[in-house]
Amino acid sequence: MRTLLLLGATALCLCAFVAADKQPDRQADKSSPEKDGVLQLKKGNFNRALRKHKQLLVHFYAPLSGEGHRVSAAFEGAAAELQGSEVKLAVVDVTQEKDLAKELSATGLPAIRLYLSGDKHNPVPCPVPQNSASILTWLKRRAGSAADLITDLSQSEASDELKVVGFFKELDHEYVQVFYAAAIDLPDVSFVVTQDDEVINKYGLTHDVVLLLKKSKLIQAYKMTPQTSKEELIIFITVYQMDPVTEYTGQTATQILTSPVLNHALLFVNKSSADFKEIYSAFNSAAEAFRLRVLFVWVNVDEPRNGRLMEYFRVRDFEAPLIRLVNLTDHVTYHLPSDTLDVDTIKQFCQSYLEGKAKPKMQSEPIPEGWDKQPVKELVGMTLEKVVFNPNKTVFVLFYLPYSQESRALFPLWEELAEALKEREDVVVARIDASANDINMSMQGAYPSLCLFPALYAERVVVYPGKRKLKDLIKFLDKEMEKAKKDRVKEDEDRRKYIEAAKAEEAKKANKTKDEL
Repeated sequence: MRTLLLLGATALCLCAFVAADKQPDRQADKSSPEKDGVLQLKKGNFNRALRKHKQLLVHFYAPLSGEGHRVSAAFEGAAAELQGSEVKLAVVDVTQEKDLAKELSATGLPAIRLYLSGDKHNPVPCPVPQNSASILTWLKRRAGSAADLITDLSQSEASDELKVVGFFKELDHEYVQVFYAAAIDLPDVSFVVTQDDEVINKYGLTHDVVLLLKKSKLIQAYKMTPQTSKEELIIFITVYQMDPVTEYTGQTATQILTSPVLNHALLFVNKSSADFKEIYSAFNSAAEAFRLRVLFVWVNVDEPRNGRLMEYFRVRDFEAPLIRLVNLTDHVTYHLPSDTLDVDTIKQFCQSYLEGKAKPKMQSEPIPEGWDKQPVKELVGMTLEKVVFNPNKTVFVLFYLPYSQESRALFPLWEELAEALKEREDVVVARIDASANDINMSMQGAYPSLCLFPALYAERVVVYPGKRKLKDLIKFLDKEMEKAKKDRVKEDEDRRKYIEAAKAEEAKKANKTKDEL
């Protein structure tokens, strides 16, 4: 503004225009004031906040979410500490500001983004904080360097807190940069760097290692190599930060669901049962053999607050004890086919799963009445393969999760697609709840997933990769149908040759039998 004033009278019109342009934002600020030092942003004042604050940390939340409340409380605490700094904290209620959340691709919760210098399109994702200290640590580490982590361990080595210690021969080595990058992404974990030979000699190790220490006890060591990535180091720290087996509770749910290990073994058991200790011991022993590959979790079926998780996996308390394996990417569930839950049985089950030999447990909702009467057909596990592998129909299916906002956002588009294609009798538009029905087929990527099943005898699935707009969906459909027509000609020719060969073989056998008679 100072520069504009120096331009003199010739800039008055421009100044008036800018003032008029900003007026709605001022009005929006009044209707969305600060609360406990945290900006309450809406679509009307979001851009103004971006222009005003060099660093704007925004929490996109849903009011009814338990985690949303926890993160909001952390924001309020951090805002008090950050008063007078160039960092401003803000929140956006995505249930009220749906258009803004969609515009900013912040529909998946929780979403915490740091916007720098007014750049609306390239925010820095912030890890979900446990408390206000996590936010402050993350901001401090982002602005700092590995030199800030150099510490004298003699004063804090006996702490109950898990400590990640990097012991490096040279502090300007690339290993240190990887270590510090991991520290930024794990603000709830204590990181230090040391070059004290006494520390490394105490544990009988060499330079360039990462140690996990708790009460001076070495939990695990990780040898850095030129190939070590930040992601690999984070997986190592995150896994060994947890016990071999973690109980599922409200406090541990986030840690479990955000673990970089996507294969989860879940033991559903009654803690008060006579055989609990024996089963838990076997489960814990098996867990040690699969660290970094499978996360072991136990669920107390006698705890009412675990009802939602049990409903998701369709486990009833009287069925316990039982073990399920699930991958959080494709959500396909596997059931340990044994009533004997000893160490060897559990290990064999996990190994067969990792080798791709285990068979998924098929589950299905009941077939809904009138499922095929609406434009969008409602499929379940029992009807899925029969419908999608029909050689005379091209079937476009939305695989969704009912609790996912991203999934629900596609429902209107899917209805629109079905309406646009209702006159085409060779095309079926359908959807299926992937959380309630096990899908016994390879699904690429996470849900929601849009998959096309061409009208072929071969059981082929094509995952739609494009924009989620009606015209793009129809263009993709038409292209795949044209391709399938050509493949169908070859299929029909191959089938004709096979049938003729089979008839010739039968005739040959009949003539041979006649000659023998």
